[in-house]
Amino acid sequence: MGKGQIVAVLQLGGEFTTDADGNMSHSGGEAHAMLVKSDWTFSAFKQEISSTLNNLKVDQFLFKYFLPRNNRTLISISNDKDLRRMVEFHAESETTYIYVIKKVDNRPLNIVADWGTTVDATADVPTTPDGSKRQKVCAAWKDVITGVGQVFEGPKDFRDALHKYAIAHKFHYRFIKNDASRVTAECTGEDCPWRIHASKSTAKKDFMIKKISESHTCESETVKSHRLASQRWVASVIKEKLRDSPNYRPRDIANDLQQEYGLCLNYSQAWRGRTIAQRELYSSHEEACIQLPLFCERIKDTNPGSVATVVTMEDSKFCFFVAFSASLHGFEHGCRPLLFLDVVSPKPNKQWKLLTASSFDGEGDVFPVAFTVVDAENHGNWHWFLEQLKSSLSTSRAITFISNGEDGLWDEVPLVFPDSHHGYCIDFLIEEFKMQLEDAWTEEVRDSMVDLLKKAIYSCTVDEFNQYMEQIKGESEKLAEWLLETKPERWSDAHFKGSRYGQYSCNISNTIVDWMPLRYELSVVQLVDTIRCKLMETMYTRRESSNEWAGVVTPAANQKLQEELSKAQSLDVVPTESDGEGNLFKVCGDSVNVVNMETYDCTCRKWHVSGLPCTHAMAVFERTGQYAYDYCVKYFTTECYRLTYAMSINPIPDAVLPPTALTDPSQSPATYAFPLRTRRRVGRPKEKPADPRITVKRGVRCSRCKGYGHNKATCKIPISGEALPPADLALPVALPSADLALSVALPSPELALTEALPSPELALTEALPSPEPALSDVHN
Repeated sequence: MGKGQIVAVLQLGGEFTTDADGNMSHSGGEAHAMLVKSDWTFSAFKQEISSTLNNLKVDQFLFKYFLPRNNRTLISISNDKDLRRMVEFHAESETTYIYVIKKVDNRPLNIVADWGTTVDATADVPTTPDGSKRQKVCAAWKDVITGVGQVFEGPKDFRDALHKYAIAHKFHYRFIKNDASRVTAECTGEDCPWRIHASKSTAKKDFMIKKISESHTCESETVKSHRLASQRWVASVIKEKLRDSPNYRPRDIANDLQQEYGLCLNYSQAWRGRTIAQRELYSSHEEACIQLPLFCERIKDTNPGSVATVVTMEDSKFCFFVAFSASLHGFEHGCRPLLFLDVVSPKPNKQWKLLTASSFDGEGDVFPVAFTVVDAENHGNWHWFLEQLKSSLSTSRAITFISNGEDGLWDEVPLVFPDSHHGYCIDFLIEEFKMQLEDAWTEEVRDSMVDLLKKAIYSCTVDEFNQYMEQIKGESEKLAEWLLETKPERWSDAHFKGSRYGQYSCNISNTIVDWMPLRYELSVVQLVDTIRCKLMETMYTRRESSNEWAGVVTPAANQKLQEELSKAQSLDVVPTESDGEGNLFKVCGDSVNVVNMETYDCTCRKWHVSGLPCTHAMAVFERTGQYAYDYCVKYFTTECYRLTYAMSINPIPDAVLPPTALTDPSQSPATYAFPLRTRRRVGRPKEKPADPRITVKRGVRCSRCKGYGHNKATCKIPISGEALPPADLALPVALPSADLALSVALPSPELALTEALPSPELALTEALPSPEPALSDVHN
């Protein structure tokens, strides 16, 4: 097709249907083809349509079209500019559908939604204040909130639905409660009782509306609708249009939102919304396609053995996996075979998520192993991350995974790591347990129930676990059933088959968030490089501190052993006669336990669960003179700790710019670099002071000696026989009488004049040419 023209298919008649997602489709009617040129006027365009459709009276019809890959919004053609934009939008399309819609009482035909209700394609208010027609595609949003019992996938989906509902009904609202478990909002209208509350359902799987008022008492006509159009919402609405038309101007955005949604935006609001949409559309994708592959090569070159992979996908999405060689070596040679899977939302980069895999060193500190940058936490991204993680690890030892189990992790972990064990993150389980507690319970009862759950978690024997579960069941059978449904083999030490070595939760999220700057948005490269710098600093600090240790085990492990040893002083140890080799001992205290020195085991199972000798084993060591450090798991030894941090993460010079951008001037740095995005601070920007290095000051010149650096009053160089009086003997000018002036300035005129000048007459003529002018100056 030639440049500046497109093939249009005219659709006359038929009807539109809208599905639950808001996508519209057309069916029925008749179709005709015609050629549309960009240099046509709107009048020529209507004449061509009239001739193509057998002299149709076009003044009784409206002309609309869909943007490429966007079937949610009908765009109107009403002037020359709209016509040119339509041709530009579809320049790369083979055909364009133009819908010729007949006006009925000055309104276009209705759109029928697939749930059986009729949706008007125009605005509820047919005209704007200036009398122009206005279309509202948000009419279907009036029923997006139906009432009590309506279920949403989460609080975010509910907030999105509430925002659409407010736009459709033209009212403003504010949040009273707004968190991950509950959302409460009320109308901001004066004395308006409308209120809505939603929270997690009893099953704790869905977000449900619990309360909602019947109607509003405020006047919706007086609402300033531009307040409902937040920057994020404007960006989400115009994103698809901006993808098809990169030159989408803010003024056109404001006009389209007024026509389509009935929202009045000013230029700055439209501009800020477009800026956010551009950043989400182009920055991350451009970076993934241009800069991230180069950054991967830099990571591999500067840190041999590291794994860095980036995969671009459709819709400007990508996955970026990083595992530094020092982290992989430390995990495989020094850390316990335990990995915590968690998701981190780095602030203020909320558009990206970090999927992380972290372990713990012998001191119990977090040790990040690998992470990936994705756009969202979902089933597919977790699967890709686990596959990359498995290919990065060279050892084949069984690994214990700990996570919250969401987004398909219960299925993905055994699929990628079939020989592994997978358990619950205890902090997450406790928070879920708190959500199940009855609201009518007092705070004391709620705390006691949480304590019972913790005792059930840390119970190492089945009998202890059953004892605490019976106490929970005594308070609430429903709560006990919920705990059993969560499968105790995933969280209780009595049933868990993996090895957690005393670690039940991970705070990697707080650690990484603390590393991130709060006032700057980082690009992906800057985000990853910031993490690398912190990891490099942490590994160096811990390696240097461990060089000062003299013990066999780490200080944290040694402290735990000392605590167990203090408890073992009151226990009685009796060797068993059935054991001929002397490896079995009976330890008596509040209970009787048997310690097996050969298998590193005790009937209390705490030795097996934690990896460190329990109180009963420490009592045996005291009795037999054994060295307790020899019976600790190797991951708690100083040697393993030093192996964890044996390697270093090397710096990556010029991480943002590739080497070619530094040497080849033809490659603009703007193509590769993504500068820090700063948030605009409150208040008027302060003016920058002038640079003192380039400030030019006017030199001071003396009018008496013509020298620089001083003036006439401070000049100390006499010229041509002129004697300068001292500063305290200066002759005043403004005195009533010249005689009085001379007498005040000089105690003895004859002596002063004689000492200062060889001739008194010359001194008087030089100092005061005439007494009359001095007197006249004073009187004047």
